[in-house]
Amino acid sequence: MKKLLTIAGCAWMITVLPSCGGNDQPGRAYAPDMVYSRAYETYGSTEDIAKAGAYYNERPVPGTVARGDAFPYPLKHDSIGYAQSATYRNPLSPDSINMKEAERLYLINCAICHGSKLDGNGPLFNGGDGPYTAAPKNFMDAAMKEMTEGTMFHSVTYGKGQMGSYASQLNTKQRWMVIAYIKSKQGGAAGAAAPAAKDSAAATTPAPAPAAAGAMAPVAAK
Repeated sequence: MKKLLTIAGCAWMITVLPSCGGNDQPGRAYAPDMVYSRAYETYGSTEDIAKAGAYYNERPVPGTVARGDAFPYPLKHDSIGYAQSATYRNPLSPDSINMKEAERLYLINCAICHGSKLDGNGPLFNGGDGPYTAAPKNFMDAAMKEMTEGTMFHSVTYGKGQMGSYASQLNTKQRWMVIAYIKSKQGGAAGAAAPAAKDSAAATTPAPAPAAAGAMAPVAAK
């Protein structure tokens, strides 16, 4: 009996004790391509990518539309595009615009220069006492009231004068919402000039007939 126990004890030591020590080779991996995956530098330098024979400039493919964004603005950033923008209409219908949200976007992005009252007297100018010496545009001026929504959108998209582009801060829909908010505030004191300007713009707009008719509906109601 004692001999049998000795043999069993030795067998146990031979089979169990080796597993308690350090083992540099634990055995084969069931899925080695997952256990030892090859690392990829997702945001690696473009120089390394170019050396590998691939072209990558970190920009989206031309014509790409971000998920949930409106159709891209087609006019170019040149004198011709600026002139054509006067006939471009806001693609958002008035009843689809949340004016409270549009006001919030204006106050965050525009009021610091143009003022919460749209009078061009924001904190950065502050009557000439602010850090900016050039007075921002006063949206309540007659010239700004007569400016079409398309020209305003063009200026916000590409920048105009001392103002830079806001295309990276506001997507296409948000920019149109801000323009609609500005026009809604101008409308109370704009008199008959604004509808007349819209009528003349609608007469030359290259937009399809259904879209133009839909855009003109609020004007006709007045």
